[in-house]
Amino acid sequence: VGLNCSGKFRCSKSSVCIGRSAQCDAVRDCADGDDELNCVRLSGRSSVLQVNSKGTWRTVCSAGWDSTLGYSACRQMGYSSGRVKVESGCVFLCARAVCACDSVYHWEYVGLNILISLGASAECGTRRMFSSRIVGGDVSKPGQFPWQASLHYRNQHLCGGSVITTTLHTHARARTETPTAAVILISTDPTFWVVYVGLIDLPVNGVLSRSVEKIIYHAHYQPPALSFDIALMRLKDPLTFNGWVEPICLPSYEEVFEEGKVCWISGWGARVEGGETSVSMHSVQVPVLSNRECNGPEVYNDLISPWMVCAGYLDGGKDSCQGDSGGPLACEVSSVWKLAGVTSWGYGCAERNKPGVYTLIPYALTWIHQQMEVNSTVY
Repeated sequence: VGLNCSGKFRCSKSSVCIGRSAQCDAVRDCADGDDELNCVRLSGRSSVLQVNSKGTWRTVCSAGWDSTLGYSACRQMGYSSGRVKVESGCVFLCARAVCACDSVYHWEYVGLNILISLGASAECGTRRMFSSRIVGGDVSKPGQFPWQASLHYRNQHLCGGSVITTTLHTHARARTETPTAAVILISTDPTFWVVYVGLIDLPVNGVLSRSVEKIIYHAHYQPPALSFDIALMRLKDPLTFNGWVEPICLPSYEEVFEEGKVCWISGWGARVEGGETSVSMHSVQVPVLSNRECNGPEVYNDLISPWMVCAGYLDGGKDSCQGDSGGPLACEVSSVWKLAGVTSWGYGCAERNKPGVYTLIPYALTWIHQQMEVNSTVY
């Protein structure tokens, strides 16, 4: 019989239920402290900072906002250092673009939090070394996807990844050829892996590389089911962002990448099903498809869960393939590039009615931010 924690918070690694008021109160009530994780988040397209207060998300800043939540925000956003300044003030959430007294529908006194990075630039999702457009081809250009990583297992490219901080990047398991095939679980020993960044062509002589310190898999991933197909790698040494290597932005909670939104996929995957790894990084534009359409009987027939998003063409012809797994589905939003998805699985490659399926990052943000908190320290 399952434990009923209705109206309460359940500690993830024990059979303990605690009251919602005990969440995010700076006291570890769960043995592993998970009641003090996920206390802040960025929400919506406007990336509004919110705080979890007694199990309810409230717009920053509530009266109880303090430096503890500020440092938690730093950790969730991947910063290893930062200063927090708390001030008093008033925030207006306006119904129209221009604020006026008659347009205010909500206000509250707040403790305003200002985060100041002391290390690497806070910018993400930029391409400062890329200024040209691809014409008549799909071979990527230097600096076009500076967040793209090549993951090598025992000295061979196996899959892709995306840089999200100086020490963390996302990836997924190997892409499957059929939606019911068991995913190949490669060794979790980090000593077998090397991450290469800032490159276009393989082999990788002379490009920036980092050894892997830790691999963090999602605990709920259970093949042959394909939800929760995401992992993080923590690098032994931080990356240097220089234009050729840059992080991609994580989306906000509840951010929606609308049906028809044209995004990019990239990687060194096979050019045809069953083919060899590509020597050069290739990229292609693909539109986001609705889960309703992707779950249709002629497409994936209800295999698409809320953890997934489809992107591609139902006519086929353009798709990710074996070797692209873990790579980014990158979408440009208001001149900022965001990681909408991670290449996960598909039926063959570029087949009719079988678009690529990607782990939906907005759905995975809670888990990602938990790991970023646990695996980084704010000084």
